[in-house]
Amino acid sequence: MGSQAVTLIAGPTASGKSALAVTLAEKTGALVVNADSMQVYADLDVLTARPGADDLARADHRLYGHIDAADAYSVARWLGDVETTLASATADGRPVILVGGTGLYFRALTKGLSSVPPIDEAVRTRLRAMAAEAPGDELHRLLRARDPDMADRLEPGDTQRITRALEVVESTGRSLLHWQGQTGTPLIARSAPRVVLAPPRRWLHARIAARFDTMIAQGAISEARRLAARGLSPALPAMKAIGVRELANLPDMDAGLAAAVERCVAQTRQYAKRQETFFRGQLGDWPRLDPNASTLRELVTQLARHP
Repeated sequence: MGSQAVTLIAGPTASGKSALAVTLAEKTGALVVNADSMQVYADLDVLTARPGADDLARADHRLYGHIDAADAYSVARWLGDVETTLASATADGRPVILVGGTGLYFRALTKGLSSVPPIDEAVRTRLRAMAAEAPGDELHRLLRARDPDMADRLEPGDTQRITRALEVVESTGRSLLHWQGQTGTPLIARSAPRVVLAPPRRWLHARIAARFDTMIAQGAISEARRLAARGLSPALPAMKAIGVRELANLPDMDAGLAAAVERCVAQTRQYAKRQETFFRGQLGDWPRLDPNASTLRELVTQLARHP
């Protein structure tokens, strides 16, 4: 697909990137393609703020809610799904807007996917069982003993990536950092328009709190309970979505709700901070725009201007 047919919009959670994508899609007839690792799961509609009925009516959306929560969806599989979607859009002559907050997805798109050898299944099973039971700081200490350079790059609470790093070093004898340096061919050309939305932190924090209140009103508690009732492994990515554990364990719809929401909001703010750190470190050459300081027309102009 020609580079000018693809636009990339990244940003932290609640930054307004999905609304921007839909508005741009209305103007261009583009497909909106998901680049968020949690919005792929069918069981997580409300808790991941997936595009609602109004947005779906305004623009075609792809790769949202197409994976079951029992499936540990990977970056490699997402990249394959995107490649298929881009080929279909090319055949139809339609532009594409890739939008989301998962920095690893954007890095894989624009810099290629690291060629990590297959992970030994016995190692994977053992470490994921450990991750389901052990505190994050214990896993982090184990990683520091095996791969200190990788441990320096991960927070103790990021159990999913810590587990992945442990799987790689134990299966291959080399750090994930080594394999990340062995990248393949990027799927998206450097000339494709791209942007990172970077709103002021205070504004973003207020948006996060307001959005979680909206999630509660839209049925987040029931959604969390339905997912928890499936009895899936807590090590699965979908089970680690913010709000699943906190809301599913409420004794009733009211008891402890305020405290649970407060915890979820705090976790979401921490997650947004990690996203912003990744964007600065890994997507540092992307234009950064404050969605509050720019009109839609200025944003479109910026997207078209910057390589």
